[in-house]
Amino acid sequence: MVAAIRVPKTQRARRELLKHAPKLSISSPYPIVNPESATAMEQVSAKDDSCPVETGKKTLILHGTKTSAVLNSVLSDIYHLKRDNAVKYTKKNDNIRPFESGGESSLEFFSLKTDCSLIVYGSHSKKRPNNLILGRTYDHHIYDLVEVGVENYKSMESYVYDKKLAPKLGSKPFFAFIGEHFESVDELKHLKEVLLDLFRGEVIENLNLAGVDRIYVCTAISPTTVYMMHCALRLKRSGTPIPRMELVEVGPSMDLVVRRHRLPVESLKKEAMKNTEHAKKVKNVTKDPVQGRLGKVYMPDQQVGKLTLSNDIKGLKRERREAKKNKEHSKKQKINPE
Repeated sequence: MVAAIRVPKTQRARRELLKHAPKLSISSPYPIVNPESATAMEQVSAKDDSCPVETGKKTLILHGTKTSAVLNSVLSDIYHLKRDNAVKYTKKNDNIRPFESGGESSLEFFSLKTDCSLIVYGSHSKKRPNNLILGRTYDHHIYDLVEVGVENYKSMESYVYDKKLAPKLGSKPFFAFIGEHFESVDELKHLKEVLLDLFRGEVIENLNLAGVDRIYVCTAISPTTVYMMHCALRLKRSGTPIPRMELVEVGPSMDLVVRRHRLPVESLKKEAMKNTEHAKKVKNVTKDPVQGRLGKVYMPDQQVGKLTLSNDIKGLKRERREAKKNKEHSKKQKINPE
């Protein structure tokens, strides 16, 4: 039985559906410090069009049928790092097998329900212990998936450091990918894209250097293993406008062993890669920085002289009533002459 598609009947419902609809991608900046700037408010920006971008992506964190204590701690730490823009479900979920045909329907349902385009799914079994699946969706359909195993995990609680250095909510991170395998191995290339999309937060064009207070360091140990650690940045005086930076490990840290991955379908990838530069141009519509969106309406010449007038016009009825009244008045004057 096929469910009927419900069409919105009000403007408010249409606006809500547009908020959940997929958006055109824009250039996605990454922080690159400009050494020539001597001001405290350093403007940093860069561009990278390697992956589809949507502003304000939310992350959905799910538990599988069975999870281990290590995996529960991993999911909790990921939620803590993204708590300003994440949804976490602690209830166990059965029959979620993203790499099998039909097994991703539950993930797509939760993605639609929570309006999340990033998915973190944890499960544990004898065949795949401490299994973590990272995925992205487009239009609430699975876009791509990467499956990794978690090894040598250290939680955020196990690190001792000055709490003043703890990353603040909403701050922007740096990313450092070390190792030639990120450029030569397809699995690690894919993992790099997903990690960037997962932890970079909302895409912006300009930011304050003081707002970049942490860094994710990913080192490719082998073609299948990546050591990932999370560090805070300590800014110290250097005698120049650019401060000297020191790394303080604040956790979590772990080894990610790539197991399986699924690339996006070519047709879906082409649809998701659309950006504002290739957007369809709307005729007679312009944008003004002050007045906003402006449109031109072309009206044909109104040839009033050729318009056909009917006999039911109210103005004509009034004229006929006045003419009839004047006619009766003249007859009365003829009948009763003075």
